[in-house]
Amino acid sequence: MKKILAMLGLCLYALPSIGQNLSDSLKIEKRILDSLFLDEIEAPQSKEKAKILHAEPLYIDLIRDLGARKGEKEWNFGFGMTDKNGFDEYEALVEYEWAPIDRLGFEIEVPLTVFSSRGELSQNLEKPSNRLESIKLATQWTFLVSEKAKTSLALGYIHEFEFVDLNNLSFRQLFKGNIYNPIFIAAKRWGSNYHTLIYTGPRIEKEFNQKSHVSYDINTNFHYMITGTRNFIGLEVNKEIYQGKMETVLRPQMRIGLSESIMVGIVTGIPLSRQNNGISSFLRIIYEPGFKAMH
Repeated sequence: MKKILAMLGLCLYALPSIGQNLSDSLKIEKRILDSLFLDEIEAPQSKEKAKILHAEPLYIDLIRDLGARKGEKEWNFGFGMTDKNGFDEYEALVEYEWAPIDRLGFEIEVPLTVFSSRGELSQNLEKPSNRLESIKLATQWTFLVSEKAKTSLALGYIHEFEFVDLNNLSFRQLFKGNIYNPIFIAAKRWGSNYHTLIYTGPRIEKEFNQKSHVSYDINTNFHYMITGTRNFIGLEVNKEIYQGKMETVLRPQMRIGLSESIMVGIVTGIPLSRQNNGISSFLRIIYEPGFKAMH
């Protein structure tokens, strides 16, 4: 009996050491997985240029990966709903993005918005008309990729040809104006898992024979990417400054890989002021043909 108690005491004494060794082993394994995964994506093959893996926001997304390599391409399908005061706004989009040469990306997007009433609207509120929003053409050039600082910087430009409302759409009248949107993007990865990104620029709306309306967007992002995957959880903060007032929407989000080439992003929108918008939700399906990486 004494021998059994002595052996039990020895085991209990050794448990913290065993637990510590197990914890250290798991940490080392995570570091190895991250290193292998990042090397799989970032390491240039033959004459390819260096690229840093950054977490891309899901609501206001990038035109193409920062540091994109020639031949990369991606399809996106988005679906969302926003609670407005007195009606619901439903949005859908289809976009295609590709990189014809290293570090230069292009995108074409067609967004659609449909509105649905909830009971009677107040006298001061009118339900907008359904509309095919625009044809959106965009480009993005990553002019700096720093492997040492794990940082990428890019310039971009988005041009939207705005359609008239669907009930006024005709061959004689297709477009009602243009939106001009130059952008600047800066992204940095901290260690292997933490990602920050800022996406900012003015947005100039000009309808034909009307005055221009200028707003300024500042979108800041923080994400944590799960070890050895492209899955992440994070927060996107969309801020719009217009006529001296700022509207802010918090968008907690997560991205999950279903296969090597298909990912799904889930976003919730929480406005800090409910004057115009309520809670919203958004789903993005991402299909990246040809992508192969270790999971």
